[in-house]
Amino acid sequence: MKTNIKLAKVDIEERKNLDFSTGDTVRVWNKLKDKDGKTRLQAFEGLVLARKHGSGITATFTIRKIASGVGVEKIYPLYSSNIDKIEIVRRNKARRSKIYYVREKAKKDIRRKLKADTRLVKKDGITTTEVESEEVIEGGTE
Repeated sequence: MKTNIKLAKVDIEERKNLDFSTGDTVRVWNKLKDKDGKTRLQAFEGLVLARKHGSGITATFTIRKIASGVGVEKIYPLYSSNIDKIEIVRRNKARRSKIYYVREKAKKDIRRKLKADTRLVKKDGITTTEVESEEVIEGGTE
């Protein structure tokens, strides 16, 4: 019984020379297989929270984005054959190598917005909270 394994070639030198770091906004193009066997590309754009394990074969990077008001994080191997290309959208300077504090900062910003939208109202001697605007809060810090 033979099994044929096809490995997609990854340009290791090109990936090694990618100069993105923590704090940069990056767009990663994933290769996805449909049920029909077709492959398509899907983009995931977000903030780079961390790069781990140097530039060796086990190097990984973590990306965070806000989708429909929910934070989504993905960890990608740098030399994965499922990644078609990596585009650097915007460069930022971070003072730390891992910026995991952005998670908590996003939560605090959303709470601050919620507190700003509510107010106390007295009706017939009963104090209740009333929402000033019925807006859906999306986004975070990126």
